Amino acid sequence: MDQTNTSFPPSRSATLKDVEGQRLSPAAHAKVDRILNACQERPDIEALVQLASSEHGLVHDEVRRKAWPILLGYSSNGESSPGHNADWHDLPRHKDEDQVRLDVDRSFIYYPKSWYCSICHVRLYRLVDLTADETDRQLDHRKKELSAVITQVLRTHPMLSYFQGFHDIVQVFLLVLGADDAPASVSHLSLLRIRDFMLPSLSASLAHLRLLPSILQAEDAKLCHHLSQTQPFFALAATICLYAHDIEEYGDIARLFDFLLAHGAVVSLYFFAVIVLSRREELFDIPADEPEMLHSVLSKLPKPLDLEALISDTMSLYERYPPESLPFRAWPKISPFSVLKTTQGNFRQQTLSDGVELFEKQVAQLHREQLLEHAKATLWKYRRPSRRVGLVIFVGVVAFCLRRYDYESYATFALRRLLGYLRIMGR
Repeated sequence: MDQTNTSFPPSRSATLKDVEGQRLSPAAHAKVDRILNACQERPDIEALVQLASSEHGLVHDEVRRKAWPILLGYSSNGESSPGHNADWHDLPRHKDEDQVRLDVDRSFIYYPKSWYCSICHVRLYRLVDLTADETDRQLDHRKKELSAVITQVLRTHPMLSYFQGFHDIVQVFLLVLGADDAPASVSHLSLLRIRDFMLPSLSASLAHLRLLPSILQAEDAKLCHHLSQTQPFFALAATICLYAHDIEEYGDIARLFDFLLAHGAVVSLYFFAVIVLSRREELFDIPADEPEMLHSVLSKLPKPLDLEALISDTMSLYERYPPESLPFRAWPKISPFSVLKTTQGNFRQQTLSDGVELFEKQVAQLHREQLLEHAKATLWKYRRPSRRVGLVIFVGVVAFCLRRYDYESYATFALRRLLGYLRIMGR
């Protein structure tokens, strides 16, 4: 096989001639032309989504540098790009920077050492013929860039909470877009696509997982029943980092990101459901009353993954069972502020300011839900038969107002008064 000996990774000065230098087929060249035409000053989003979802995705990183920002809802204009903050070094430290440093030290395990280009049919190497010292210097440089991108995003948007696995996502953006352009894309991704994972608590992330049984039930009720004793937490590690921690080939994860960025956030869950469905026979070999074993198997992605087949099956599954049609009333239970719902429809007009506003609404909703749960627990603790009925009705009315009318200040005040009243009763 031919090897392309390049630096680590292609420099920002590279042009689309580099694509031609990798022996693309006539069909691939034609696809590149269609993608670039869709990325003009007035982008053809519908065409770009279709091209990113079709076989081989966006083909090459040089094309992705033009297409990914558009799929994320903004135009890349260097320093004027939304999300770019040249003065981020002067901002206060983010509370999670120590954890960022620990995770960055463990980054770049799988790539960018090499990747297989399915269109060129060659394996491309970034670190070929480098000495050990040169390799270490390159990796140290990349880790510094990765740390800088993550830190810039967190300091610029200090309300975001870092999660382990975020660095896996960001390193893909760094390798594809470069250190200058990655922060803007990561900012848009964080606030508009994976916002639920960056809230102060995990509750919104876990709400994603509750859709998985509904998707499985819609397609394969027998398999869903077989897995019913196994909580869907097995999907958390893969979905929260957009599969970047589990997929080892750089070309594969870049191609999967083409697909995921082209669609709303819920598609990632359909993709995981398709993986589960593809393992049907393997899963039925494990008894249903061994949930620990099932969890262990499901928490690890099979290798290798036939990405093109999985992506095609994901689109078919989504078309057959769109979220609003799922059983168990799973979709209505999702918060209206969740990225699962705010990335439906024409969502690419959302701005970073919209993302911040939605973030604040989600935090307020989570706070109200915690107060309500506290009120219910306190009601049970201080229950008195003669007074319980009235209090239950009161809590029910407050809960209805919270869910139906978003009376945040009134409901919060009422819940606090109720909690105080219950404590007095318990003395």
